[in-house]
Amino acid sequence: MRITKIKDHIPMDLFLLADPAEKSILGYLPDSLVYIAKIKEETVGGYILQPIGPAKYELKNIAVMPGYQNQGIGGELLRHLFGVVKELNGESIEVGTGTFGYQLSFYQRAGFRADRIDKDFFLLNYKEAIFENGIQHKDMLRLLIKL
Repeated sequence: MRITKIKDHIPMDLFLLADPAEKSILGYLPDSLVYIAKIKEETVGGYILQPIGPAKYELKNIAVMPGYQNQGIGGELLRHLFGVVKELNGESIEVGTGTFGYQLSFYQRAGFRADRIDKDFFLLNYKEAIFENGIQHKDMLRLLIKL
């Protein structure tokens, strides 16, 4: 697998897997770094990273194509992300996610810890309700890892 930084031809279908609001993605893309993982010539995953302060970054989006999930690609993307942030002299990474679901344990296994809760985030920022396992996401849990 090869992970490279890109500036053009952003695979929106990939990033919509993690954030269903295209308008939201388009809003954070201009100030972000985008990395794509490919196997041969096929895009299999990627992430979007945004600087949010001195030595602080936010993981805005990370996604793996459905046919490649549960094969360790997400973990490889996170390890790559940690390396990129260290190269940029970053000290911490923040990520926002739902207060339940598989993605929460994914981040916690990588070392992220709960930092704060954005109450009603999904209710206020998404036109369509977001459900997972029959439960509606309402609040966003903000996680942090110090490198």
